[in-house]
Amino acid sequence: MKSAVETLSPTRAKLTVEVPFEELKPSLDAAYQKIAKQINVPGFRRGKVPPAVIDRQVGRGPVLDEAINAVVPQQYMAALQEHDLEPLAQPEIEVTKFEDNESLEFTAEVDVKPDFELPSYDGLEASVEDIEITEADVDEQVEALRERFGTLVPVERAAAEGDFVTIDLLAASDGEAVEGGEVSGMSYKVGRGGMIDGLDEALVGLSAGEDKTFDSELVGGDLVGEAVQVTVKVTAVQEQQLPEYDDEFAQLASEFDTAEELTADVRERLGRGKRLEQAAAARDAVLEALLEKVEIPLPEVMVTDELNARRQNVEQQLGFAGITMEKYLEDEGQTQEEFEADLERRVRDAVAAQFILDKIAKKEEFGIDQAELSEHLVRRAQQSGQDPQEFANHMFEHNHIPELVQEIMRGKALAQIVEAATVKDASGNVVELKNLRPDGTIGEPVDEAAAEEMTESDEA
Repeated sequence: MKSAVETLSPTRAKLTVEVPFEELKPSLDAAYQKIAKQINVPGFRRGKVPPAVIDRQVGRGPVLDEAINAVVPQQYMAALQEHDLEPLAQPEIEVTKFEDNESLEFTAEVDVKPDFELPSYDGLEASVEDIEITEADVDEQVEALRERFGTLVPVERAAAEGDFVTIDLLAASDGEAVEGGEVSGMSYKVGRGGMIDGLDEALVGLSAGEDKTFDSELVGGDLVGEAVQVTVKVTAVQEQQLPEYDDEFAQLASEFDTAEELTADVRERLGRGKRLEQAAAARDAVLEALLEKVEIPLPEVMVTDELNARRQNVEQQLGFAGITMEKYLEDEGQTQEEFEADLERRVRDAVAAQFILDKIAKKEEFGIDQAELSEHLVRRAQQSGQDPQEFANHMFEHNHIPELVQEIMRGKALAQIVEAATVKDASGNVVELKNLRPDGTIGEPVDEAAAEEMTESDEA
């Protein structure tokens, strides 16, 4: 086989491959055997039809086509390896020359990983915001805990914000009820929001047995965005009564004896959560600092596909939450153009980050063992709310394991550059990342020499 490569762009290559006819012989033999098993010829057992008879009965053309279909993918992969190209998508293959008993020539155009010089990634510097835990944060958590142990008491008054009401809803368009737009006996907390625009305002001031009609828009189903008239009727009003926050409540709701101890634990848990959020921000900041040191050409097809996938995911999540894109943009204070520009910037950074992390992982020669793969499978299954075994079976059956391995490798590359970086908060304090545990606590520094010695001892 002879092959040559032409660089069409920094992210697209064209391979030209020439295969001598002699190298097609194994594929031709296999093609004859395959066709022999598919045809019936009087005087010959199925699968034992000689090539000369197949040529007369079926023709030489189908045999050659079968051989070419088998050999082209093999030679394409060989050419990729020869020129050290990493494809990003399926190639566009064209057979440019082939005659019986002559060499085969074909071309393959494909998007490939861009070639770029890896910048230094040791000792990067980045900054993040301070960890701040306000009294309002603590009060919010305490209030949520009290609400878990609260009781609902019927009241003979109009509904107010914070009350729980039982309601019937009916959405109509031009006087006709909208399909799927009727709900009865639903419990709803006034002021919760996220259901139907105008509902909370309509409920405030309504007593049991009263109703009100208001204009709104549907936020789900086939008629999303359609203007409707919504009639809401209140059938019951309940007030939530919360327990006093005292030592007795602390003993009921936790393992602590006093409210003071419970408050301290709430503050500590908030601190751990904020520390994890700060660590996530630190990883992003370090990666951004690295990306600023290099220009990476990006394949536009890959960027477009990722843009479409993320846009669809945002729209799907908003749909689940019962929020229109217009309402989301209004809440975020963004125009559609600003949203699209921000989304594209984040997508381009994410794609560039994949390339640079892949290159670091390759340079560092990271490995992966079965335990790491299993742990990653379980974590991904939990994130998607699936059974770990079913998720693993699906990944294996659909050949997604290489993608998971790539994710693990990128994680290792990112961990290495983050742990080697110096990250400070806004007050100038160094942020501890290397010894940060998954629960947000800080572990004791590991004696790397002792750990390596222990590992060698275990292997022995």
